[in-house]
Amino acid sequence: MNRTMLAAVLHGAKDIRLQPRPLPELRPGMVRLRVRRAGICGSDLHYFAHGFCGAFVPTQPFILGHELTADVVETGAGVVAPAVGTRVTVNPARACGFCDNCKNGRGNLCRQTIMLGSASTEPPTDGAFAEYATVRADQCHPLPAELDDGVGAMIEPLAVAVHAVKRAGSVAGRRVLVLGGGPIGLLALQTARAFGAVPVVLGDVVAERRQHALALGADAALDPAAKELLDRVRELAGAGFDVVFEASGAPPALRCAFDLVRPGGVIVQIGTLGTEDVPLPANQLMVREIQLLGSFRYANVFDDAIRLVAAGRLKLPSLITSVLPLAEISQAMAVAADKARTLKAQVTIS
Repeated sequence: MNRTMLAAVLHGAKDIRLQPRPLPELRPGMVRLRVRRAGICGSDLHYFAHGFCGAFVPTQPFILGHELTADVVETGAGVVAPAVGTRVTVNPARACGFCDNCKNGRGNLCRQTIMLGSASTEPPTDGAFAEYATVRADQCHPLPAELDDGVGAMIEPLAVAVHAVKRAGSVAGRRVLVLGGGPIGLLALQTARAFGAVPVVLGDVVAERRQHALALGADAALDPAAKELLDRVRELAGAGFDVVFEASGAPPALRCAFDLVRPGGVIVQIGTLGTEDVPLPANQLMVREIQLLGSFRYANVFDDAIRLVAAGRLKLPSLITSVLPLAEISQAMAVAADKARTLKAQVTIS
């Protein structure tokens, strides 16, 4: 095997370069993957646009990307499965496995997590916008043959949505509103619907995203800026929605959630709100006994997500609006940043 690979390396804001890099080291317990398809996430766009993402500032150039489908091409010492030749999707968050959070089934809260394509470590951890990547064997989840590479690379964002819906408890028969019609919001909408929520409604200020939601099975789509918003909410959910998922990461959307949830209802915060404190109507939280829950990444839901898709319960291909080759990574980033026309952009690697 050649000891170098082609990769898209981020050197700074708006500076991503296609260049040769050494193959990532294959350690015991790990597998080497040949990447087939990788999705562009909002965090990738932040790194590309600003050179950093929130509090994570790269200390050196690194490879972005953490949503992927890949083939196992080599295994390290001690690896029993997956076998060479297995096509997999990957949980890109490698928790330590030993801390209290990991032992309690909440590895997503592990403070020692190593994330593909992230500057949360020093040096940054290289990701999937490359011909090869290495991960711990237990991060891999085999894909059924009927799920294509594009869908496989959508399992990671879907896992975010599945975890969020599970955080809310049972949504069967409950009235659900999702604020934010980006990929995570639309995946949360579909997941809530698959788990029995009725009605399932999307709120977004972008008309195209409301149309996408209706095409994906939403019972209604609302413009949060419309004057008749509260009238429409009363028509759909009476005193308010039982569960509101805030998936936009916009502080005004979170504030809006408090007005649209019913007394005793649940708000689940999925979207990243940045590093600044956000004012909240704490008195409403108290007098209306609203539950405000956080939902961070995912915990042990990748296999659930794969089963949901394989069973035909969710529509993922229609969310993939652009696919470009790795050689056009700068153009792919520009396309992905066009929120009016793009839901999910992906790059083909091999």
